[in-house]
Amino acid sequence: MNGQQRIRVAVADDQAIVRDGLVTVLGLLPDMEVVGEAADGAEAVALAVAAHPDVLLMDLRMPVLDGAAATARVTAEAPGTAVLVLTTYADDASILGALRAGARGYLTKDAGRTELAAAVRAVASGQSTFAPEVGARIVSSLTTGAVPGDAREADPAQALLLRFPALTRREAEVLALVAEGLSNGEIARSLFVSVATVKTHINAIFAKLAVRDRAQAIALARS
Repeated sequence: MNGQQRIRVAVADDQAIVRDGLVTVLGLLPDMEVVGEAADGAEAVALAVAAHPDVLLMDLRMPVLDGAAATARVTAEAPGTAVLVLTTYADDASILGALRAGARGYLTKDAGRTELAAAVRAVASGQSTFAPEVGARIVSSLTTGAVPGDAREADPAQALLLRFPALTRREAEVLALVAEGLSNGEIARSLFVSVATVKTHINAIFAKLAVRDRAQAIALARS
């Protein structure tokens, strides 16, 4: 790696044979290091909090705590870890649930090792990435006005995430609340995080969107 730091990856899947295969594939990549594995959603959250992986591969259908709920907790409790969903399911409800929970990427298990490696690298660098069929469903729902699954409520953060893919899910949530006129304290209470964490997210938003202040960020979000 010529001195370059490797991407620290963890794997959460309730099927041992799948975990073993992923650990083997990822462990062969020179720019990645597998730092742990989990067999259910609760273990995945504990692993993220304890090991601080850069990327956590997350299955959706797992015992104890499902993948979407685990993703939401990882996003809140280990914000430095990017969740990349890797699942068999590509239905609207699963996709929407994962994205709302804070997943930064979504792949199906028919992805090849090259696609998997590229997705891990993308989310580790702060980008969002989706399997082609998943991206197509998202675009279709936006262009046709259809609402995925049986969810009817608007999701401003998801809309911002799709407009500004450099943002993380949490940053999009913060930006949506900033655009609503909430103060840092109000945002912190809404998201159950500290004011310092909100300020960190806002600074990241300013840098990624190339805006100088809150007013410019609001104008861009509302445009």
